[in-house]
Amino acid sequence: MMEESKYKYNSWPLGKVPIELQRPEIYKLKELGYEFDDARDVVDIFENKVAEFAGSTYAVSVDSCSHGIFLCIKYLQSIGEIKKDETIIIPNRTYVSIPMQIIHAGLKLEYQHIEWSGLYQLTPTRIVDSAVRWKKNMYLGDDVLQVISFQFKKPICIGKGGIILTNDFDAYSALRLMRYDGRNMELPYDDPNHTQTLGYHMYMEPESAARGILLMDSVKFEGDSGNYTMYPDVEKMMNNIKL
Repeated sequence: MMEESKYKYNSWPLGKVPIELQRPEIYKLKELGYEFDDARDVVDIFENKVAEFAGSTYAVSVDSCSHGIFLCIKYLQSIGEIKKDETIIIPNRTYVSIPMQIIHAGLKLEYQHIEWSGLYQLTPTRIVDSAVRWKKNMYLGDDVLQVISFQFKKPICIGKGGIILTNDFDAYSALRLMRYDGRNMELPYDDPNHTQTLGYHMYMEPESAARGILLMDSVKFEGDSGNYTMYPDVEKMMNNIKL
């Protein structure tokens, strides 16, 4: 867990919402014995819990798997690992947001018939769409950027959310900044160095992270919850979009 921030998160709960209308997950964690002083620390607890389960060194939570894919692409572009106008190969049967994220990042697409289950690579990158895999030690290793989904149909059904697994410290550090408006949460908000990069508003809020912790403590499913047969041909779907 990162060191305690000198600049505390706004007092919990936020605003003046009556307690009966507040989301209960934070309070349930306290009741179960989880210790934290700052609601933001719950996100770190969740990330550490997922990394330990998956077998990766690090985990970076985001607000969706699709945005996790996008951030990984943008990071690899920033270090020159993905070249301008590079062609990314994906299965023709996957969720439609994946080709959209690739296009939003300014890259070209090639579809191939790939019979996959649980995960597949965005070739030739080290990004892996692992949206429908959930099992112990599922991380592939070798500094892969492996992105998991917590959408409502997934085993850990937070409702919306995702997480990026990696062993790459540089990627971990950069993605943490990128996902939360470029903010270094270890520095006060009024510190000149608080914002350190041009980021994106794609962070996971503490309530969702708390729900993820509660689900991980109770859900026993392990395996693949999806494969290529579940999806229509996204190449045909994308051909109907005027870009």
